[in-house]
Amino acid sequence: MKLLAINAGSSSLKFKLYEMPEENILVYGYIDKIGEKADVKIIMGDNITETTENLPNHNKAVDLLINILLQNHIISKLEDIEAIGHRIVNGASHYKTEFINDNLLSYLTSLIPLSPVHMPGHLAGINAFKELLPATNQVAIYDTAFHHTIPKENYLYAIPYEWYQKYGIRKFGFHGISCAYITMEMTKILKKKPNLIICHIGNGASVTAVKDGKSLDNSMGFTANEGLIMGTRSGSIDYSILPYIMQKTSQSIEEIDEVLNKQSGLLGLAGVSDNRDLEKLINNKDYLAILANTMYINRIVEYIAKYYLKLYNIDALVLCGGVGENAIKFRKQLISKLNKLGIYLDEEKNKNISKFSKTNQGVITTPNSLIPCYIIPTDEELMLARETYKLLTQKA
Repeated sequence: MKLLAINAGSSSLKFKLYEMPEENILVYGYIDKIGEKADVKIIMGDNITETTENLPNHNKAVDLLINILLQNHIISKLEDIEAIGHRIVNGASHYKTEFINDNLLSYLTSLIPLSPVHMPGHLAGINAFKELLPATNQVAIYDTAFHHTIPKENYLYAIPYEWYQKYGIRKFGFHGISCAYITMEMTKILKKKPNLIICHIGNGASVTAVKDGKSLDNSMGFTANEGLIMGTRSGSIDYSILPYIMQKTSQSIEEIDEVLNKQSGLLGLAGVSDNRDLEKLINNKDYLAILANTMYINRIVEYIAKYYLKLYNIDALVLCGGVGENAIKFRKQLISKLNKLGIYLDEEKNKNISKFSKTNQGVITTPNSLIPCYIIPTDEELMLARETYKLLTQKA
């Protein structure tokens, strides 16, 4: 059974085509900068193709993807793709994987105000596939689903309770698909339902407390901008800054929101959003880069310490995401600030675990550490495929 795992953004389309239940990847890649001269990268085994194409919208991007699959004989006809699993950033009250129909599309459209950056891209992707493959099952998998077990005392804000009752204002938590994958992998490794602190550190970043295999708390909140400093997001700030800056600059709330989501974080502090670029600036003794990196790591440490107290009995600290999985210097700096929790870095192991090394996962702490730190590469697309396959087989 061939299943497509899709993560559609406002101007992007990431994809993996799987043969299930074997979980074999047939082809994967991305289409970026949709709406202009798009970058297209396709990986089939050892064969990598990179091109640029004029793709004005998601429909053209999906059309290009399907033609690539047909031309390379990965599929012989459209019906070979039995289902498409879509990552949906926020399901609000929906947390179970479900088939997409017109009613669900209307519901997801109503959630655009909750996720104005992501949801329009998700919907564009769904509608593009619906137009080209109208008979193919499409499935919604929610990034917030893993966090539906967060207890009320952890997901409510100290605001008028009627805001929660009338408008649904609460912490949702994000990076749930990634956390679900990491929890499954750690359950296999530890042979138990684990207590974990999961740090998903990429351009977007979060920390999650997992108790007995279920989410207890997550650093992200009503939106993905709460919590950690990120590539372009501010993370948690004093809300009073907003009206103050609006008064000083005459900017609208929409303009301020754009700044906090797309022009803040590492980019706002140091002028770069990518950790690799930040590291180059740090090596050149750039003051703002060093400051930004210190603030970045300190915020992560604060959440780890907070969740250490919430869980206390912790089986493992897990780092994942592009930075967590590959940034060796970052990991060294982070672990050095966790010594008071009895977590100590094994420098040799740390140097030898990344996608550029012989192994991409394992423990980077010393045997005498009270809590082991694992590097586990996350795989959100595989979780999308698994959830889609599970729903299809239940239907059958």
